[in-house]
Amino acid sequence: LWMLDNDIMLLKLDRPATINAAVDVAVLPDVDAPPLPNLSTCTVSGWGVTWVFGYTLSSDLMAVDVVYFADCWQFYYFRATSNMICAGSYNGGKDSCQGDSGGPLVCNGKLEGIVSWGIGCGYSFYPGVYTKVRNYLSWINLTTKNN
Repeated sequence: LWMLDNDIMLLKLDRPATINAAVDVAVLPDVDAPPLPNLSTCTVSGWGVTWVFGYTLSSDLMAVDVVYFADCWQFYYFRATSNMICAGSYNGGKDSCQGDSGGPLVCNGKLEGIVSWGIGCGYSFYPGVYTKVRNYLSWINLTTKNN
């Protein structure tokens, strides 16, 4: 049994980031926001490979719209926890892939997920698995406030 529960980290920069066309801040969901509706459209982005057997990372930032699935359990059973969400396509072909780990899953302008793991890339009925950012908002706020 393997599982990547709590697949999240925070980095403290030694100086402020320069916000520009290539660098921006991630907007977190509101603590009291209603749950994200099942089958919402979200966007995942990254510089990872663009197909499962690819070996070269993309030189361009790529983004694809994916469907949010509120219940990972239906796809991954015991490997999915309440700290994970899934996004992809029932028909396959839309997913994050190797090299995208740690990247954002943005839904309605909010960072809802962090690319974590999956089975292959873009396979039908095996969506990508993401760390559920909403479950860590208290920890994020406390950690950033105290450090």
